[in-house]
Amino acid sequence: MTAPQPTVLLFPGQGAQQPGMGVGLYHAHPGFRTRMDEVLELWHAHGFDLRADWLAARTGPEADGPRTAQPLLFSLDWAVGRTVLDAGVRPAALLGHSVGEVAAATLAGVFDPADSVALMADRIAQLDGTPPGGMLAVRAGPDEVAPYTTDEVVVGAVNAPRQVLLAGPEDGLRTAEEKLRADGFTCRRARALNPFHSPVLTSAALRALPLLASVPVRRPRLALYSAYEPGPLTYEQARDPRFWALQPARPVLFGPALDLLLAERDVVLAEAGPGQGLTALARRHPRVAKGGARAVGLLPARPGAPDVERATFDRALAELASAPAGPAAAPAADAAAQVSRPVRAGLQTGLTRLRPGTGAPVPADSE
Repeated sequence: MTAPQPTVLLFPGQGAQQPGMGVGLYHAHPGFRTRMDEVLELWHAHGFDLRADWLAARTGPEADGPRTAQPLLFSLDWAVGRTVLDAGVRPAALLGHSVGEVAAATLAGVFDPADSVALMADRIAQLDGTPPGGMLAVRAGPDEVAPYTTDEVVVGAVNAPRQVLLAGPEDGLRTAEEKLRADGFTCRRARALNPFHSPVLTSAALRALPLLASVPVRRPRLALYSAYEPGPLTYEQARDPRFWALQPARPVLFGPALDLLLAERDVVLAEAGPGQGLTALARRHPRVAKGGARAVGLLPARPGAPDVERATFDRALAELASAPAGPAAAPAADAAAQVSRPVRAGLQTGLTRLRPGTGAPVPADSE
């Protein structure tokens, strides 16, 4: 008999949002409803009234704006992940995409949920007024799209060897899209109204440093992989305010991070958030496609009725229930060492310089 495989939870980010995402599970699963109510109340304390529009599955441009999409994505990722942990599943690792990394870090214990919501609310406020823009999914590798990039339109994400996202201000992104389509590339706009993961957001992102520097940061209690510095997140990285502040302006290297994670062993990759975009990416990975690792979604690809969403969740959870417990991250010498002291903003050094056309170092081949 094949031994059970460890679980890795994946957390989606901007672009994964859908009207009514998770609403069916909210009505059908009391445990998830409790966790979702808990995090929505934290947002309410910062002036974000999300519940009514979310439950009504309202649509419109504001649904993809940062004041709606970002809080709901964080909330849903955290609440689904927390419900899985409440069921007794101890994942071997957590890996998030964009805002999903903040949700993963919160579940790993790096931040308290209340602090994470405060940090996210501050991030959204700092990004208010930045140039309109977006993200463009292109079926190509980083080298192939390099001729279409500029100082502002950059590779904002590497999701797989031939799946990248360009990011930048609207005018420049539209020009790049027109040229790419004319040259035969398959492109699709992601659901984002801001140029996330492009250097045009750097100045605004850095304004989040003062609050970030004042928040306690704990050593991860679960193994946490980063898609910004692909590989296990170290405590030194986690306690650097610049690491978190610059995430909206830095590229997401989800593909390379997944490569590193799957290089270690075969696992069950479980997407803990709306849709199954990361599940689809994972299923195309050679390690999964060849039948070693597996990928499942805890929510359906599209929002469904309560019984449909509950059935999808229960089936996926049953696959995870027999998984061996994952190891905790390396323990600190004592409990007091697990919480960093607040760091004055600006003291951290080693800020990654942003290269024109890439947004930061991007591997030519992510395999």
